[in-house]
Amino acid sequence: MNTEIVKDGIETGVLQTMKDIRYFGKETRPLAKLLQYATDPLIPGVSGREDASVGFLQELQIELKDRDTWRTWVDLRKEEKRKIVSAIVQMMLSKGFGYQVVSRVLGETYLLCNEEEGTELHDAKEYATLLNSTARYGQYEVGLQVCLGDRGKWLKEALNLLSGHRHNLVEGLQFAREEKIQKRSYVQYFHAGDGIRDTIIGIITNMLLNTEDVDKELPLIGFVHTETGEVKVSARATQDLVNRGLDLAVALTRAAKELHGIGGGHNIAAGATIPKGKEEEFLEIVEREIKLQLVS
Repeated sequence: MNTEIVKDGIETGVLQTMKDIRYFGKETRPLAKLLQYATDPLIPGVSGREDASVGFLQELQIELKDRDTWRTWVDLRKEEKRKIVSAIVQMMLSKGFGYQVVSRVLGETYLLCNEEEGTELHDAKEYATLLNSTARYGQYEVGLQVCLGDRGKWLKEALNLLSGHRHNLVEGLQFAREEKIQKRSYVQYFHAGDGIRDTIIGIITNMLLNTEDVDKELPLIGFVHTETGEVKVSARATQDLVNRGLDLAVALTRAAKELHGIGGGHNIAAGATIPKGKEEEFLEIVEREIKLQLVS
């Protein structure tokens, strides 16, 4: 079905597909930031570290600035892009990353032809994030009007919401990192209490899993209080764990159900809502389920 939608977009001239690096922010993030926040897949020794990202690019003799402007991925020449991708792949292979993981560096990307290059609207992945930042804060009308073509008042409001969303993510990640991550036999977790918005706990958990602070051999679970007095749960894992048989959706759904809550999601990323005070019981059930998945 997705392929049919893409085909329609290409035929009507509003969509272009191309094989390119898959990391988020090719249009708007400075190069060093693009690599610093690269998470799927992680770049060993570079992801999560600004100094290492800058050093990596300098080693490849890639200019970070054009006069006073930070260069982005779309500003690069083809040979510069090839040099960076080749270095990333070589680094990953040298660290023992398998073909399946390394192959995710490049993939099909989607450009919206009628939008201006270098903006949040040109790359479909960045456009989706812009829309996400409107809905997560209840401003559905803003995202709708942008989709309907507004490039004035409503787009300005959407960009303001995106800026606030990014600020909240930075603050949320910092808060989560300051909380002590507790490790158990089959999971690790943190409890943010009222310190993080429940609408972004999933993003924060995912970001935290992709930092050097966290054990990649264990799924990461984040807890946060909701405005309705319940506890929202978000869980993330690595592809390696999924390849070994982990299914977070099954584990969280069963655990939530036993506690009269609800759960769902995907094998690599799942969530649940449970009664407050039931976190310890929830973790025990999730561990039981994960043990059965990984040992059997």
